[in-house]
Amino acid sequence: MNGATHSRWLLLAGLIAPLLPALGHPLDHDALTKVVRTIDDRQRNSGDYRSLAYLEQKERDKTDTAREAIVYRRSDDQKLMILFTKPKGEAGKGYLRLDKNLWSYDPTTGKWERRTERERIAGTDSRRADFDESRLAEEYESTFSGEAKLGSFDTWVIECKVKPGVDVAYPVVKLWVDQNTGNVLKRQEFALSGRLMRTLYYPTWKKLFSESKGADVWYPGEIRIYDEVEKANSTIVVLKEVDLRPLQANIFTKAWLESKSR
Repeated sequence: MNGATHSRWLLLAGLIAPLLPALGHPLDHDALTKVVRTIDDRQRNSGDYRSLAYLEQKERDKTDTAREAIVYRRSDDQKLMILFTKPKGEAGKGYLRLDKNLWSYDPTTGKWERRTERERIAGTDSRRADFDESRLAEEYESTFSGEAKLGSFDTWVIECKVKPGVDVAYPVVKLWVDQNTGNVLKRQEFALSGRLMRTLYYPTWKKLFSESKGADVWYPGEIRIYDEVEKANSTIVVLKEVDLRPLQANIFTKAWLESKSR
């Protein structure tokens, strides 16, 4: 058993153990709607957001790689920017979400290219949505699939299918939501064919009071992402130094990102 596989089994056996039936509290339609909207609302700042992200990528027969990026978000118009700062060869590269379009920038060529929601961020197993606010209620229709035990956690299992005309990385998403806190503990993403593409675990959630929102904003302290197609591949994303103060007005522009690589 290789290191990545061993680590995954430890996670499955410990924090998130094999599924067992849970006693509990099934969700009717109104309760389900409230749970899904609460997941979205808790991650929404109603203002600006900045964090430092560390990405560690593991791939079969390759040396592990580490990257550092700054993530910027603005809730009002759903803008997002990811600016890579380390290693040196990646510094200045970035992604910008404008008007629901995702663009990537490479300072070595000076070119912008439009990307799909399936884009592997900087070649890792992460996607744009892993760094963005949750928009489950806006993008998906959700149904209650039952209850399950994940380690010591009682969870609701919720299946989400993309709404017509909405562009997302994966059209079907399955969530395991902690009944006690409302936090997502596990997420699986499927292709239209039903094939499982990615599994994500959220070992820790953190909160920070937002003055613009007048309430706490929740964010995952760590995300563990497993590629279910290339089984040996995985990515760990760690989010730190979260700051909810207002950002510069012109920050979400191609010109601003280009200026960081000059």
